[in-house]
Amino acid sequence: MLRRGRFRDAIKRQLDIFASDEEHGLLAEVAELEERYTHADRDEAEEAYGDYSDAVDAVIDALAEMRDRFASTLEEPLAEQYERTFEDAARKRWRWLDRTS
Repeated sequence: MLRRGRFRDAIKRQLDIFASDEEHGLLAEVAELEERYTHADRDEAEEAYGDYSDAVDAVIDALAEMRDRFASTLEEPLAEQYERTFEDAARKRWRWLDRTS
């Protein structure tokens, strides 16, 4: 039986690289826009949330690209296992990825 732990180290390194590369890019933008949304006046909150949501979507897209690139090097059963493990690890690291749309 295959276990998810098989990819744990590789995924941790991938997410560490992403965090380092995007520390002052996408991840900083999410943090800034979340802060803006949190402190927005009632009449500005909807637009601020939309901006925040777009930034989160950009991170999701970038992570999916990284995930898919690596998964494409694996055979199908392993690729599916890797993708699930990657998603779980990313959501655990950045809890806001679980936000509802």
